Amino acid sequence: MNKKGAGYRLLKFVLRFFSVFLLVAFVVTCCITLYVTIMASETGLVLTDENVEKAAKITMLNVLLLTTILTVCDTVRKRLTVDRPTRRIVEAGRKVMQGDFSVHIPTRGVGEADSFQEIAECFNKMTEELSHTETLRTDFVANVSHELKTPLSVLQNYGMLLSQPSLDEEKRREYAREITETSRRLAALVTNILKLNKLENQQIAPVREEYNLSEQVCECLLSFEEAWEKKRLNLQTDIEEDVLISSDKEMMSLVWNNLFSNAVKFTDEGGTVSVSLKGEGERVFVTVRDTGCGISAEVGRRIFDKFYQGDASHATQGNGLGLALVKRVIAITGNDISVESEVGKGSAFTVVMRRESP
Repeated sequence: MNKKGAGYRLLKFVLRFFSVFLLVAFVVTCCITLYVTIMASETGLVLTDENVEKAAKITMLNVLLLTTILTVCDTVRKRLTVDRPTRRIVEAGRKVMQGDFSVHIPTRGVGEADSFQEIAECFNKMTEELSHTETLRTDFVANVSHELKTPLSVLQNYGMLLSQPSLDEEKRREYAREITETSRRLAALVTNILKLNKLENQQIAPVREEYNLSEQVCECLLSFEEAWEKKRLNLQTDIEEDVLISSDKEMMSLVWNNLFSNAVKFTDEGGTVSVSLKGEGERVFVTVRDTGCGISAEVGRRIFDKFYQGDASHATQGNGLGLALVKRVIAITGNDISVESEVGKGSAFTVVMRRESP
């Protein structure tokens, strides 16, 4: 392989040499011919065969010398300004192909040409994005594996317990309920993963239509009636009637259901959950407030991350994908969401929507 490479480089050098030689010989011959012709006509100079032969030999030596110098200079220039930066970029590309996304091409010294500088900068940006994507993918796979492992272990354990012939009827019903509940959580996890994957890959495009937001918020809130009555929560509503909005109705219902679910879940028994909907000009504000445990500033920076659950005491009631879905839907529909929270006093999520589609 090395011999073939050396032979190929030698052949290229020879071809480059003859190309330069022909070019220099042509230019020098034309210049000398023109010069001699003008001199002969102006001065009446007569050239003998001996003079022509001697001049031809000197000219040939000059052509060979100039050709050699130009070829060497061009080879060195190409090696420094083209071959070296190209080799660096190719080597970096091979490392990326092997899964190494930490590769960085120094922009200084990569080549004087602006094109190589631009290629190096684009390459570095690409590897940074790939590294970030790979980190997210690895974390996502690890989190999914962890989240799936827990319910599957529960199902396996209760399945083994149910197979015991001496198990009484009460225990059998209890284990069956646990299996059903765990299966429900597992199904919800898989469903949310699929939804989030479609949203992140933009396989779901928002279908905008004008609809009554006030009615939608009330309907979604009523679906949690059993949950808030079970915890004896105090529900406060301040919902402006007949607020029309242009957005994706199905996607926004996912937002309200997740926000209401979290408010009920994280509010202690006897606490308060309040929902307000107000229209101000071209914008509509929907706020879901609770008197639950609240979140710290550190947790608040990560609550929209996939699988992140700031309050471990409620981990069995969710899978950490709800707010990630909310954030993605809000971004796709062109709306905004903000969070205000204080540890021990509760949280408030405010969604800002435009009456007309952006």
